[in-house]
Amino acid sequence: MKKQRKVALITGSAKGLGKMTALSLADAGCDIVINYVNSDREAQELKAHIEAKGVRCLAIRGDVADFGQMKELVEQAVSELGGIDILINNAGPFIRERRLFAEYELREIEYLVNGNLLGVMQLDHLVLPLMRRNRWGRIVHFGFGHAAEARGWPHRAVYAAAKVGLVSFTKTLAVEEAANGITVNMICPGDIRGANKEKTIAEVEHEVDEESPRGRPGAGEDIARVIAFLCEERSDFITGNMMDVSGGLDPIRTIVGAHAPGAN
Repeated sequence: MKKQRKVALITGSAKGLGKMTALSLADAGCDIVINYVNSDREAQELKAHIEAKGVRCLAIRGDVADFGQMKELVEQAVSELGGIDILINNAGPFIRERRLFAEYELREIEYLVNGNLLGVMQLDHLVLPLMRRNRWGRIVHFGFGHAAEARGWPHRAVYAAAKVGLVSFTKTLAVEEAANGITVNMICPGDIRGANKEKTIAEVEHEVDEESPRGRPGAGEDIARVIAFLCEERSDFITGNMMDVSGGLDPIRTIVGAHAPGAN
């Protein structure tokens, strides 16, 4: 099928921050590839919503931790939409339960690293030739607040290690691909929870969040609007950056001591 617009692939985009990003890029005139694992109903509903905006949309199942599934996803996007110009690596497995590193199972360690680091690198590698061919591309990785400082994050050891590794990769890839018209940046969301991930700023701006230095909770729009800006044509001079969008909140505030899980 003939390619008419910029095509944006957003991993993990049937719900949450990925959904808000997909809607924002659709509003900017991009054709959209929605990716999901289990949320088929939500993905199909979002696909219909995006197509009603007058752009094309695919909804493709695939686990970012599985290279074979990502390869098939990219091939389908190229076949049906003509390419991929924008890649938003939103998906990444996360275990919310607080756990010491010694309490993780090996399969969990492998899945977290594959989903948050290796899988991201592999997907970038699949998409880069398409972007290089057009001498234009936008890649956005997802991190966490203060990831660029490579601080320890107790109870989040594996996830944090994978994301901090992704910081270095983001900076390297940004330099390597700048001459090809490809920018690579990382967005680091604050602690945006539950339904707020799919809310606009207007919907939360009068709410009070006592933990947030800004005073209000974050919303999905806070993240999506920054990503949309990074993907603009004239944002080509912004690359290799780690952008905290957190309202000033430091997420690494866990105290490990005598009452920590696993402590003697």
